Amino acid sequence: MATIDTSLRPFEPGTTGWSASDLDDREIERQWFKGRFEIIDGVLTSMAPAYFTAGQALFKIAVLCQQNLDARGIKGTFAMEAEIVIDESRVLRADAALMLTVDKRRQSKAAKGQQRDPDRTRLLVPPTLIIESVSPGHERHDRVTKLRWYAEFGVPNYWIVDAFEKRLNCFVLDETAYRQDAAGKGLQKVTPSVFPGLVIPLERIFGD
Repeated sequence: MATIDTSLRPFEPGTTGWSASDLDDREIERQWFKGRFEIIDGVLTSMAPAYFTAGQALFKIAVLCQQNLDARGIKGTFAMEAEIVIDESRVLRADAALMLTVDKRRQSKAAKGQQRDPDRTRLLVPPTLIIESVSPGHERHDRVTKLRWYAEFGVPNYWIVDAFEKRLNCFVLDETAYRQDAAGKGLQKVTPSVFPGLVIPLERIFGD
């Protein structure tokens, strides 16, 4: 593979013309891993800061969901900071993604023929669930842009957790767009349909 000349196109946020294939270049990928980046319509973009408060709430939700899966004997795994290739001009980094066994099989099939180890291939198929944690000042990216793009990609379930407003919104894909499945704020409890029997007490999620 030809190496990309970064003197002509420096690896800097705001530069254009980037694609998912560019990340196959080892030098580009090395720089990519130094920060938290996404490719948005071909533009290299820096992600919002990761706050402990937001990460803590996200982790607690993932643990409850994992416990529900384990109790029902369903094999699935959460990963944080999962990179997803929507298409050549859009590479997103999901705060958390859930891959069930069927998802992993589809990923393995999609990864065949890639130039790298399949275990090092970014997600090429929709995971069962993506959770994004809102960062102050960057709400539109999660609530509008990613909401639309994940629906387009075919992600069945998309949740948005806002630790600063103490809110959780759960969406399910209805044909080509999301509809709200469950939501809560403050001291309320949320019961998403994708996890039968699961009750998420927000007081526990957003408390110390």
